[in-house]
Amino acid sequence: MKPKKFALVLACLAALVFPGRAFAQTDPGVRPGAINGQPTATATSPLPLASVAGNNPTGSLEFFQNGLARFQEIEVVSGGANNGLGPRFNFNQCSGCHAQPAVGGTSPASNPEFQVIANGIASGSANTMPSFLTANGPTREVRFPFFFNSNGNPNTNAPNGGVEDLFVVTGRPDAGSCSLPQPSFSVAQSTNNIIFRIPTPVFGAGLLENIDDSTLLANQAAQARNNLGISGAFNHNGNDGTISRFGWKAQNKSLLLFAAEAYNVEMGITNEIFGQDRPLPGEDQMGSGLPASCLNLSKTGYPEDATNFTVATNSDPAAQNAQVPSDIVLFAEFMRLLAPPTPSTTTPGGAASISRGQALFNAVGCATCHTPTLSSTQPSNVTSSLGSAPVNAFSDIEIHHMGTGLADNVSQGGAGGDQFRTAPLWGLGQRIFLLHDGRTTNLLHAIQAHQSNGSEASQVEENFDSLSTSQQQDLLNFLRSL
Repeated sequence: MKPKKFALVLACLAALVFPGRAFAQTDPGVRPGAINGQPTATATSPLPLASVAGNNPTGSLEFFQNGLARFQEIEVVSGGANNGLGPRFNFNQCSGCHAQPAVGGTSPASNPEFQVIANGIASGSANTMPSFLTANGPTREVRFPFFFNSNGNPNTNAPNGGVEDLFVVTGRPDAGSCSLPQPSFSVAQSTNNIIFRIPTPVFGAGLLENIDDSTLLANQAAQARNNLGISGAFNHNGNDGTISRFGWKAQNKSLLLFAAEAYNVEMGITNEIFGQDRPLPGEDQMGSGLPASCLNLSKTGYPEDATNFTVATNSDPAAQNAQVPSDIVLFAEFMRLLAPPTPSTTTPGGAASISRGQALFNAVGCATCHTPTLSSTQPSNVTSSLGSAPVNAFSDIEIHHMGTGLADNVSQGGAGGDQFRTAPLWGLGQRIFLLHDGRTTNLLHAIQAHQSNGSEASQVEENFDSLSTSQQQDLLNFLRSL
């Protein structure tokens, strides 16, 4: 073969084997610009759906604003305006962990949990900072997949999976004589018996709540013959059997249940759904519960968060009514009325790249699970903005086997140890920490983590790998535009 012809063949082979290598793909990173796509929103004042949709029925804005304010309240143990914190907790404020890119979002760049001892939220004499919490790492919730045996090793025949709260109120001046130890985090780490979760964003949560089961089932049927090895299922509520949809494993049915559980588990505050102080799983299932000195620390009786029958002296009936419900009801209304994310059409990479990326998202099979739009919602008795609306969440709300690489060995409801809800991708462009445990900030790494032994997404991830680097960049740009 002549030298020039040989060189040409080599060049062609290189183009086939290493397409687009001139500009290797990179995660564009957190998208700048308007918070959650709403130009008039701020980090502490996100917009309600009704205002964005131009439909604000009487009273709904007041309920949203009241819920937003309560979502940002700082909780104390006793003797303050917002009592009930503890005896164990992860943080003392909903918005502290749901903060990126605005109130209602997910884990912020500066971890508030890392400051709880320095800021006096938890006593340094009674608490130490776990090594897995860092100043600029994600806010984390901790679980031990298994209970420990008498030798201090995980007993795989004794599933645990409950939340192990990070801190105790012991040593605080408002906590009385309550004395509790922190969980054995160092032992759990040394025996690889620990998993993490980060907060899920709640933008557009009211639309997700208002999808009827038949719409979800129809979408599941439409995706059934996908030839990609994907066969998701639904997690079902244990009481009425309907499809549950909130949380990393779709374990919670409604926003009210979601709010009430978080109030009790993450802050230790009892409420009208969860009426007892919560011990750790080991204290409750394999011990004797909490000591008497750690019960009713707020001195208000149970539940600590209850309907407030004292109507505010305000001439506006809507504002008066907004004072009546308990915190969990207003938390739920805030989330229910919170506007969904609005994608960018130009950032990052420009409109053409985003458009190509969207086409590739569908072509390689991402849309099989991350359904771009779920038909429309059922009629709403809260606000018409929640009814007959498309849900552009990029999720099928199903739980899928994600393989050994992402498995956390925690079962919740009908979801097993390697099953997770398809995470809604709307708002992805402005998230910092990715995947259920916040293990990466790199979107490319998050995509690659979808491939492992037993994962339903392995073929889709291989399809992504087969794209040229320029095509992969377009797809990454599209995802960061959401």
